[in-house]
Amino acid sequence: MALASNRVGLCVAAVAMVAATAATAQERSSVGALADGTKVESITLRDGSGMQARILTLGAALTALDVPDRDGKFADVVLADATLEATLAKPQYFGTIVGRFANRIAHGRFTLDGREYRVPVNDGPNSLHGGTKGFDKVVWEIVEAEPDRVVLRYVSPAGDQGYPGKLTVTARYALEGDGRLAIEYRATTDAPTVVNLSNHTYWNLSGEGSGTALDHELTIAADAYTPVDETLIPTGEIRPVSGTVFDFRNPKPIGRDVRNAGQEPQLLRGRGYDHNWVVSRTPAAQPREVARVHDPRSGRVMSLSSAQPGLQFYSGNFLDGMTVGKSGRLYRQGDAFVLEPQSFPDTPNQPSFGSARLAPGQEYVNRMVYRFTTDQGGPPGR
Repeated sequence: MALASNRVGLCVAAVAMVAATAATAQERSSVGALADGTKVESITLRDGSGMQARILTLGAALTALDVPDRDGKFADVVLADATLEATLAKPQYFGTIVGRFANRIAHGRFTLDGREYRVPVNDGPNSLHGGTKGFDKVVWEIVEAEPDRVVLRYVSPAGDQGYPGKLTVTARYALEGDGRLAIEYRATTDAPTVVNLSNHTYWNLSGEGSGTALDHELTIAADAYTPVDETLIPTGEIRPVSGTVFDFRNPKPIGRDVRNAGQEPQLLRGRGYDHNWVVSRTPAAQPREVARVHDPRSGRVMSLSSAQPGLQFYSGNFLDGMTVGKSGRLYRQGDAFVLEPQSFPDTPNQPSFGSARLAPGQEYVNRMVYRFTTDQGGPPGR
């Protein structure tokens, strides 16, 4: 009888162990494949609080993030295509990493160490977000997976999109508790190159598919911004925000001045905000808060921290009502906003902006921390 009892106990323990493992295992699923047969996977991260994130191996993209509102009700606050086929047919950088060089490079060329390099032109006369096949359009390898975090890797060969040096990049997504999502990009190279990586998530704190985000109140910790020409390339000037529509040092609804774009040529050029704010002239030693967004409807508050010197703010100006989102609703102009911590746009061509050069033996790092609370104070859900 004792032997039988021991066997029953061992079976019960084994079943309990399997159940515990299943409860904490990371959820991964196939969502389709590219034309060449490369499989695309979705990874779900959970932190035990109800907060969860979904990452796509295509473009190392954040495709969903569920966070609670002031009443504890969870909603997905990230825009994304309804299907993989839609993403492949019309890539729009939904949640992706952008690189090798985020933002624009004038005329698709730059000089590094006395040699001129040409990269694909895919945005009028300029190169945008790494070119015609930037990091958003490749499938990343999963190299580390835990229930609350994942690390993906992509090796960009020398000459990829015209850029010099073989670049090895990792993208780490982690739910760190206390309402925090951390995204960290790291890169090393075997030859001098230029690097500027950022994340391009479209946010709506009222929830994906809920309509406009122009009523969200935005604060940007910057005293200046970089004006742009007609093709959205910085002119080289660093202009104070004081007295302009670019002053977000105190909370202001995103849409307060957007509809008056005709009175501000800078807004007219971008159909709204699509500019770089000067948080500092050089990278900071540690991440610090660069922006904060409050949604009066849901009570959600998002704080963004980064050590990067620049912050590109885009007010969803080119969402044209032709994209069907995950909820089945159409995304229209102003239905989301994008905040991209980065080096200044076109830095390789504008020495006064600093340097985007990465040499062998150095490591590029961009750590972004998104912390979600509510206007009732404290982490969401508490």
